[in-house]
Amino acid sequence: MSKRRVVVTGLGSTNPLGPDVETSWRALLAGESGVKTIDFPWVADLPVSIAAPVKVDPSEVLERVELRKLDRGEAFALISARQAWKDALSPDVDKKRLGVVIASGIGGVTTLIDQYDIWRTKGARSVSPHTVPMLMPNGPAAHVALELGARAGVHTPVSACASGAEAIGYAFEMIRNSRADIVLAGGVEAAIHPLPIAAFASMKALSTRNEDPSAASRPYDLDRDGFVLGEGGAVLVLEEYGSAKARGAKIYCEILGQGITSDGYHIAAPDPEGDGVRRAVQLALQDAGITNKDVSHINAHATSTPAGDIAEAGALETALGNHYDQVAVSATKSMTGHLLGGAGAIESIFCALAVSEQIAPPTMNIDQLDPAINLDVVRDKPRELTGEKIIALNDSFGFGGHNIVLVFGSI
Repeated sequence: MSKRRVVVTGLGSTNPLGPDVETSWRALLAGESGVKTIDFPWVADLPVSIAAPVKVDPSEVLERVELRKLDRGEAFALISARQAWKDALSPDVDKKRLGVVIASGIGGVTTLIDQYDIWRTKGARSVSPHTVPMLMPNGPAAHVALELGARAGVHTPVSACASGAEAIGYAFEMIRNSRADIVLAGGVEAAIHPLPIAAFASMKALSTRNEDPSAASRPYDLDRDGFVLGEGGAVLVLEEYGSAKARGAKIYCEILGQGITSDGYHIAAPDPEGDGVRRAVQLALQDAGITNKDVSHINAHATSTPAGDIAEAGALETALGNHYDQVAVSATKSMTGHLLGGAGAIESIFCALAVSEQIAPPTMNIDQLDPAINLDVVRDKPRELTGEKIIALNDSFGFGGHNIVLVFGSI
């Protein structure tokens, strides 16, 4: 049986650049930063006082009675999914053919810690009865599925910082293999809290450029010193091509393929040879039925860590062969910070828009390009993407050695 074509017909997000996709995309193209000094009292005890919180807090979007039962990440999922569903024109679909795949890298960590503090200080009777549904990693997907009545399957991949991309890849396969006709897919994360920040800082993973927040996330720069923790959510509506055409939906792009590998190297450090990344790119190209010469643009994982950026760049150079310096590479975490489980999802939205509008967003904060980086990095301002067909890759990698590469193409 031939595999079905999968297209993107709806986009939704709340993130450090804006409360919706349109605002966020325009801010991204303008080179704006969502990183700022966080002014919670607990920051004084930490070596890091910067992060990238959502531009608009969920309390300004959702009713208080609804928020009481939601973890912050679940709120991000509902806000993003409602936007995406509306953008897709709220399709009339058989609920048994509607699925949801929304990932999280950590789950409801703030709920877990906050409710533990309540138990410790106020006793067991004060713990919220909503605690378990709020902290479980599948909570965001479950809430979206319940709201829409989705019955084709509700799934939550957990693969650290590759989670959001893996969710989209899972949804892609659900439609391609006829398990569903429409799937809402994406990722969320809400971990701006003293414990996650202290833990990442203890690993030397976070930037300590506290005095200059907007310049702290600097992928590929010689003086990069770690990533900036971000939060937010992003959801895409994936749909079978024939269904989308029949109902006159706006089609942003097509998802052509994916490549999934694992490093088998280290629980946190990337394989310095980048073999898993290279194979993921090559498998994605093979799955999409294209070659390295067809690639126009890459939204790189590029977190701004000294080791990670080098490993990924080297792997991309190898995978793209003699075409490596003809692909426009963007590192959008320079503006959004790192949304962990939401990163692959928001960056997939940026890929869909790059393909649709034929423009690659800039990479900011590169004062001195690391001489080990040989890629054609789009710096400081957007770049037009030309060609008869625009092909974009989204790279996502996570602790544990997870590697996901998605392929987006113009229709």
